[in-house]
Amino acid sequence: MKIRIDIDTTPAEVREFFGLPNLKQLQEGLVDSISEHMKKGTAGFDPFTVMKSVWPTQLQTIEALQNAFVDSIKASAPTTEKKGGGGR
Repeated sequence: MKIRIDIDTTPAEVREFFGLPNLKQLQEGLVDSISEHMKKGTAGFDPFTVMKSVWPTQLQTIEALQNAFVDSIKASAPTTEKKGGGGR
């Protein structure tokens, strides 16, 4: 037996239901602040430096990022090897 329940709700309603905080104003303030620093040319706020601080240390080169994507694709791909080798 399967029972399926569909609930039509907005992300804000789900957040309120679970008691999670609304971080929209904080996020907008941070983005505005970073944008303002980037426009002024403040040291350390060029796009590359900002993104470098967001990415994990091991993914800070393009090659490492590409390898991470390839590894995740290989890990999720179904294997085609046949196990066992006996007769029928």
